[in-house]
Amino acid sequence: MQDVLYVDDVEQAAVLLKPARLEILQRMAEETTCTQLADVLGSTPQRVHYHVKALESAGLVERVAERRVKGIVEGIYRARARSYWMSPRLVHQLGGERKTRDHTALGYLFSLAEEVQEEVGRLSTLEGDVPSLALSANVELKDGARRAAFMSDVQEAFEAIARKYGATGKRTKADPFRVVLACYPTKP
Repeated sequence: MQDVLYVDDVEQAAVLLKPARLEILQRMAEETTCTQLADVLGSTPQRVHYHVKALESAGLVERVAERRVKGIVEGIYRARARSYWMSPRLVHQLGGERKTRDHTALGYLFSLAEEVQEEVGRLSTLEGDVPSLALSANVELKDGARRAAFMSDVQEAFEAIARKYGATGKRTKADPFRVVLACYPTKP
């Protein structure tokens, strides 16, 4: 079982986003049968089987074994992942692409967060360790002048790091990394 399954297909998301299927999927971390799930959920094995087959067809659940019970072959299923991440690109903003890319706008921050989520989601499908780094800090900025000075300092430091380690414009054999810095108020 993989840690994360990144869902970026509309049909796959449509199968996943049904309340009954989500409830079934949450109970499939361990190998189980439709009969066992039906007992836990207070449902019928046929109803659970219908939803499990839809989840299996969408690649969200896998059949890991089968067994004979009173002459009938019963499938044993398990979720394909411990968690499922939905691509933000599945839901498009009204009015198409964002037109404003102002670095101080919340819209740009939201767009950037979507890009990071999508890229990290794709990386989560890779085998082995993926080198990464996450940093977080809270600062207190009580007045406009202090906020402006902080933003200026952060921008200068970030640009210096980008210049020092950034792309040269030439093709190299180095691994490309994305560095994202976000700054936003923690209380509205």
